[in-house]
Amino acid sequence: MLDAAIEVLGTRGLRGLTHRAVDDVAAAPQGTASNHFRSRSALVKGVVERMVEQDLAFWAGFDGAASAGSGDEILPRAAAYVRWAVGEGRVRSIARLNLFAAAAVEPELQEPLRRGRAAVERMGAAIGAAIGLGPAESALVMDVSDALITRQLALPDPEFDPLPALSTLLAALRRPG
Repeated sequence: MLDAAIEVLGTRGLRGLTHRAVDDVAAAPQGTASNHFRSRSALVKGVVERMVEQDLAFWAGFDGAASAGSGDEILPRAAAYVRWAVGEGRVRSIARLNLFAAAAVEPELQEPLRRGRAAVERMGAAIGAAIGLGPAESALVMDVSDALITRQLALPDPEFDPLPALSTLLAALRRPG
């Protein structure tokens, strides 16, 4: 149900996110989404939680502490995530951006997004720490990744490759002193 809601949000925007639209995309009987999520607010909260769950699952398979000493595994994985987010995960990424834009004018969306971001940042900080990055540097890598995704979604470049930008950033952040 929540994956269908993410699809609706990523293809029709927040205004298009209705219980009926989710039922249609999920090929579920009318009223199913409403039975699971009684209000639009509950549906949006569920979407945020599902997206955070997906982000954490992507990175959970990465054993940063054991093998990331040089960053040789982090860099390609981060680039792969960005590529996925603008390719196969495009609709999900657009859904996420729609939530962020809506939160700017709908303050009730800010808290679930803030909690979700904090969970992802904790994992990012743990992965960054494995290669000597502090929490601020790890958050910067995440923010730059978000910016690369946003730009590629809005202004697609057929030659897009996030690897050089991420490589430059990690090299600069890991420079001694």
